[in-house]
Amino acid sequence: MQLAFLTSLYDRPGPWASVYLDTSRMDESAQWRQELMARNACEELAAQGCDEATVRAVHEVLAEWPRPAGEAGRAVFATHGEVVLDPPLAIRPLAPTQVFWSALPRLGPLLDLAAQEPVCLVAYIDRIGADLELRSPIGAMPAGQVQGRDWPVRRTSSNTWSERHFQLSVENTWEENAQKIADAIADSVPELGVDVVVLAGDVRERRSVHERLPAALTADVVESEHGGRAAGAGRERLDEDVRAAKEAFLRRTAEAELDRFRAARAPEGASAAGASAAEGVPALVQAAREHRIAELLIRPEGPDAHRQVWVGARPDQVAVRRTETQYLGDTEPLPARADDALLRSALATGADVLRVRPEIDDDLPVGGLGALLRWPYDEKETEAATM
Repeated sequence: MQLAFLTSLYDRPGPWASVYLDTSRMDESAQWRQELMARNACEELAAQGCDEATVRAVHEVLAEWPRPAGEAGRAVFATHGEVVLDPPLAIRPLAPTQVFWSALPRLGPLLDLAAQEPVCLVAYIDRIGADLELRSPIGAMPAGQVQGRDWPVRRTSSNTWSERHFQLSVENTWEENAQKIADAIADSVPELGVDVVVLAGDVRERRSVHERLPAALTADVVESEHGGRAAGAGRERLDEDVRAAKEAFLRRTAEAELDRFRAARAPEGASAAGASAAEGVPALVQAAREHRIAELLIRPEGPDAHRQVWVGARPDQVAVRRTETQYLGDTEPLPARADDALLRSALATGADVLRVRPEIDDDLPVGGLGALLRWPYDEKETEAATM
């Protein structure tokens, strides 16, 4: 799951106001209802101890009207009187209003939404280029345009030598343009953190681009028979294909990552030494301090997710107990949820994050928190992690 856009939340100290608001209803009373929800959310923030300047900043953003077309919700993160991030949401929040005032940004609800919405790049292709569109948990936005050669691109029906030569030039133009589009897509996948690529357009054009994409491309690639680059091309059935591609990606990825986690765990009853996976808050806290987490697995419904830990100013300053000041580097550490603290550490070190889907019928990871490690523990480290 690509969450790099959240790293700006850790560039400054807290405490943080985190608010999630459902803005999906757009009937005649929507503006009045949104103002009421914004006011109630800010009153709750104040009751939790939020400072007045931050409350005002949050209210100003939540009460904005009119809302952008297609917005289903709003997430607002603010501290010290400033809104740092306020992404519109493409999926409705799980509750109409969620309000948190805490040492770290409360990202669990956003994680739930992102788990339903992998990052998708849609390429609207024709013979002379493509329009790229990025669809992410915070909505859809243009992601660039590829403009190839626009002549010659159409064949003729004549079979003379000159016309055959012209048709060969047409074929070459198509191939050059397809390669240019494929190169742009290949560059965009790592740059934008793309999970799924959907190619839309006529069969010949999208197939030609697909064949030229590198075999090592990290994203899933599917073709859609619907939609296209032409003005007025229908998008409804294309949207259905995009949703199906995302769902297939989520199922495959979740099962594959859990299989990796199962294989990396220590056998039941055995020492964790040599294992390249960790479970339990003490072991994960140690891994976070050592920048050892390669992929963090979170099942928010698990009891460990909301267990209290202590944090300092830096992402690797985290401890199970407040008295562990040698790890906290701070004489005034703050309490935080374990999932928020570990998410901060994971994002700061470039680790991946997997929201374990609730429909997966397996109690993994135990307690709701686990990690694949960059390198395994030895025996001494295992003993220290369980103390």
